[in-house]
Order: sequence, then structure tokens, then C-alpha cells
Amino acid sequence: MFVDRVQVHLRGGNGGAGVASFVRRRGLPKGRPNGGSGGRGGAVLAVADEGVATLLSYQRNPHHRAGNGTHGQGDLQHGKNGQDLVLPVPPGTSIYDDEGNLVADLVEPGQSVTLVKGGRGGRGNAAFVSPANRAPSVAEQGEYGPERDFTFEMKLLADAALIGFPNAGKSTLISVVSAAKPKIAAYPFTTLEPNLGVVEADGREFVLADIPGLIEGAAEGKGLGHEFLRHTERAQALVVLLDPSPVQSEPPLRQLQILVGELERYSPELAARPRLVVIGKADLPEAVEAAADLPDALSLSSLTGEGIPDFLHATADLVDLAQRQTPDRPGYVLHRPVEVPFTVRQQDGIWLVEGVAARRAVAFADLTNPEAADMAATRLRRMGVDAALAAAGAEAGDEVQIGDLSFEYLPEPGEEE
Repeated sequence: MFVDRVQVHLRGGNGGAGVASFVRRRGLPKGRPNGGSGGRGGAVLAVADEGVATLLSYQRNPHHRAGNGTHGQGDLQHGKNGQDLVLPVPPGTSIYDDEGNLVADLVEPGQSVTLVKGGRGGRGNAAFVSPANRAPSVAEQGEYGPERDFTFEMKLLADAALIGFPNAGKSTLISVVSAAKPKIAAYPFTTLEPNLGVVEADGREFVLADIPGLIEGAAEGKGLGHEFLRHTERAQALVVLLDPSPVQSEPPLRQLQILVGELERYSPELAARPRLVVIGKADLPEAVEAAADLPDALSLSSLTGEGIPDFLHATADLVDLAQRQTPDRPGYVLHRPVEVPFTVRQQDGIWLVEGVAARRAVAFADLTNPEAADMAATRLRRMGVDAALAAAGAEAGDEVQIGDLSFEYLPEPGEEE
């Protein structure tokens, strides 16, 4: 089954927790801190893999999660990092976030993008040793792995796209000129998924894509038009196959006008690419009249083989021309903006402080420990959270929530003015 668009839910691995422990020795009544830090959670990456031809596996299983980091231990034993999860996708896959923004376009095999990072591991008490605090008794929790939704959208990588009305003979033609074996039958929309064939002409090879039949209104989605037209986007050249047989309700000249019009409505840039017009089924009497109306078009018959060599040479020349005019566009990964450290907003009378930096500031294993509570308060103050709450209108005694932690807002003297 050919699947070219899926939605997935991805989650990074949880970070391991740090630990607070001590080595007791004579002369060191508090002991020497030796608590190890937790390992970071694994990240989720997508990588273009030539061995993958479809997104079917992600339709069957859209939920994926990276490995968790392990907890730290005493004797300065740090936890192991969680295993990264690598998701192979077909080359030519575009990835969009849950807001529809393009995150990456993976074209070249091996190209990759990190979609979700793992949670940070919590630090053990040995990491907090300083000249002012030689025996810290605090440790941090590990962060939960973030989770996000993405859309994977595959577009076929072909040198030339073969387009035409339903039942125009595209599948038969590609089966004649390549080793592709598409489904062929005498009714419209036989082809419900694109087919690729490698074609050889005079020692030159090119990839020809058989795009399922387009109809008038395809650019607006009629007849699954958008699903089919998407696969023409990466083609460097277009081959328009016209059908002169009575099975079509429109003559070849009108077919050409409709198809070009749909391409222009879908993408003017796509419609402007080098194009070859071909009249198929040249063994039929109607093909003679069509050739008279379209003197610049090639004629061929997949049944008798008439015109096939000329078609292959012309298509190879067209692909060469297109490659000279428009060199291969490399894939790319967009750099997303750095997250804001924290935001402050009020909801139902509670002040919500949100953001990764704010959660990290209070991520201690035990906030009932006075030392941990003092460190958390100092971190928040240095980040500017206290000042932001005061500027937003928070008053002494108001409830403030950071993640699952709730506490009472007690401004420093001079902040409430």
C-alpha cells in the first residue's frame, strides 16, 4: 500500500534524576558529595533513507518515543543517556510541525533533522559543589521528554512526470518503456498511486513518474487532485500525454488546455517547467486529426511501438535541458527560533509561569529541603521571574504555578511599587 502523507506523535526520552549522596570520612562530618547526575533522554530524528519507499509504517504506528536516560548513583556514577530514535523516511519527504510550518525538506539520502530533543538529566549534588557550598545536599529531577505532533509528506523524486487524463494510457506507456508494472485496466482511475520507472535512452537514464489521472478541477482537489499534483512538484520536466480515443469526453487540444490550466492554478512555477506534449494511441484513426491540431506534439503507440524511440530521445533531451536550467535543489533544515525562557500569564486567578527555563529552575528532587527551596528562589529571581510577576500585577499572597509546583508569591522588598 502506497502512503505518502501521515501524522505522527513523537516524544523525546525522559532525563534521568540526579542523586544526593555523601562519602563519610574522618574529619569530614558532612561527608564528601559524590552524587552522580542522570543521563539525558534520547532525541527523535528523521533521516532520508533510500531503502524506504513509503510512509506506510507510520500510518500503522504513528506514536514513537526515544529511550529514557537512567538515574545517577552514588560514587559519582552518572546515568547513561537514553538511546536516540531514528525514523527512516523516503528521500523527498517534507516535515511540517503541528502549526503547518515547514521544518525540513529531506531530499538527499542520509539527510537528517532532530524533531524532538530528549529531556535533560538532573544534576547530582556533586555538581553543585562550590567554594561557598562544599557539601550541597540537593539534586535535580530529570526533565520529561517533550512531545510534539508532525506531518510527514512524501513527494516522489522523478526527473520527468507523466500527466494526463484518466485512462489516457500513462500506465501502459511506463510499463513499455521501463520495468515498472503498474495496474492497468479499461476504466478510469485505474492508477490510484504514482508509479516510478527507470528509463534508458542512448545510454542516458532518467526516472519517469506515472502520476494518476488528473481531471478538470484537480487544483481544487477534485478527484484527489491535490494528492496527485503534489508528486509533480519535484519533477524537473513534464510530459503531457493526450488521449485521442473516443473514451475521453474532451478532444486532445482541450485536454491540453485543461491540464496546463490545472498546473498553473496549482503552481505557476510548476507549469513553467520544460514540457513535452505527446499524443498517445497513435494506432487509432482519431490520432491523425489530433496531430493536425497539435503539429508540435509527438505521436506514439504503446501497443505497436510506433514513436517510442523518438519519445525516449525527446524526453531524455528535455530532462537534460531542465537539469541545466534548474540544478537539483538540495534538501534543507529550517532553524527554528530559540524558545523564550519563560512567559507569565494569569488564568482563573492563578499566575502561570511557563517555559523550559522556568521548569528547570525548580526541578529539584525535594523542594521541602530548605537549601533546594533557596536555590530555586534564587534561580527564579536571577531569571527575572519575580520582576515579571510584579510587572504583570501579581500581589503578595497570589498563587503562582510552575509545572506541577504551586507556591505563594512573596515579592522582594521594592518589587511591588
